[in-house]
Amino acid sequence: MGLFFIDTSSGTVATHRQLIDAGISPPSDDPPRPWHRMRGDVDASTMWYAVMRKQTHGIFIGTLVLRHSGHHASLLQEGWEEVPVEAIREVDLQAP
Repeated sequence: MGLFFIDTSSGTVATHRQLIDAGISPPSDDPPRPWHRMRGDVDASTMWYAVMRKQTHGIFIGTLVLRHSGHHASLLQEGWEEVPVEAIREVDLQAP
C-alpha cells in the first residue's frame, strides 16, 4: 500500500496514490494541509498494519501499528480507533 495520510480536519485516511490520482498531491511530494503523513513504514500494508486515528485538541492524528501487538492493544485502550480498510479503499476524494 505504501504511504498513508490523514486529513487532520475530518479524519479521512487515504493513500498517497489516492491523493495523487485525485489531483491533491504531486507524485514527488506530500500533499498540502490539512493532509498529514501518518507515522509508520513507507511500505506498510494493511495486511500487517492497522491504520489508527484519534481526535485530540480539535484535530485528527493518525499512526500505523502492527496488528495484534501490545502497542495496538494499548492504543485501543487509550481511545484510538482502527480505520476499516474498506473506508480507505472507498474514500471519495475531490481536489480543492
